[in-house]
Amino acid sequence: MSLLKMMFGALVASVAMFVAGFILFATPLSKIGYASLDEAQSAAVQSALAQHLPKTGTYVVPDPGTQAGTIAYGKGPIAMVHYNASGFPVADMNVILWGFIHEFLICFVLGWALMGIDRRVPDYVSRFKTVLLFAVAGSGLSFLGMPIWDHIDWSYAIYNFVANVSMLTLAGGILARWFLPVKAEMP
Repeated sequence: MSLLKMMFGALVASVAMFVAGFILFATPLSKIGYASLDEAQSAAVQSALAQHLPKTGTYVVPDPGTQAGTIAYGKGPIAMVHYNASGFPVADMNVILWGFIHEFLICFVLGWALMGIDRRVPDYVSRFKTVLLFAVAGSGLSFLGMPIWDHIDWSYAIYNFVANVSMLTLAGGILARWFLPVKAEMP
C-alpha cells in the first residue's frame, strides 16, 4: 500500500515539477541563463554549425586532443557545442511527454529514497531539509562544476542550478509531507 501511495505521490510531485519547469524553462524567464544574438548573428552561427559539424553530438571546439588543438584551446575562443543536426519544434509534444516521464521517474526515485528514512525522520522540517540539501548537492555537482571544469559562463550554470534546486525541492517537499508511509509532523 505505501508503495502505491508513494507512486501516486510521485505523479503529483512530477506534475508540480512539470509546472515549475514550464515556468522556469518555457517562459521568457529562461532567457536569464543565456546570452543572445541578433537574427543575423544567429543565422551566421547556424549556417557555420550546419556546414562544419557532421552529426548530432556535443563538441569541444577546438579539440584539445591534438597538439595544434591544445594550442588553439589555450589561445581561445573555445566552445562546448550541444548540437542537434536535425532540429525540432520549440513546442514538441513528444519532448513534453518524454520530459514528463523523466520527471516522474526522478520523483519516483526521490520518493523511494524518502521512504527509506520516513521512520527515522518523522518531522516535516527535517525531511524538507534533507530534500533541500540533496537537491543542492545534486544540482551543484551537475551545474556548478560546468563553469569550473568546462569554462562555460556562470549565468547559464547558476540559472540551471537555481531552477533545478527549486524543482527538486518542490517535488521532494510534496512527497515528504503527504506521500510517505509515516505522516510528517508539522511544527
